[in-house]
Amino acid sequence: MGSELIIIPILFGVVFGIAYLYFSTRNKERLALIEKGADASIFVKGRRAGAAPFWKIIILNISLLLIGIGTAIFLASILVYSFGVHDDVAYPGTIFTLAGVGLLVGFNMTKRLEKEE
Repeated sequence: MGSELIIIPILFGVVFGIAYLYFSTRNKERLALIEKGADASIFVKGRRAGAAPFWKIIILNISLLLIGIGTAIFLASILVYSFGVHDDVAYPGTIFTLAGVGLLVGFNMTKRLEKEE
């Protein structure tokens, strides 16, 4: 019963520890580079001129993933009720397959989107 109360603070502590180490290490590296006389432009992550915004890529991939999952559930129900395929096989198989197809299509559309802009 008490283990549930211990797990939550441990998870928050791990996330905080990782974030703290990441930002403190990054700060120390930048200070060392500044002391050596490095140009400050290396700290700014340069965006390519033709790069698409990050939020467009995320929304495109999530929407295609959800479309793939929805189509997979529909096709699995057709397989189960029309062709008599076991639902233990039809649902996971079609969901994973069409979710992967959706992500692959999203990857290709993202490449095309970056080429256009």
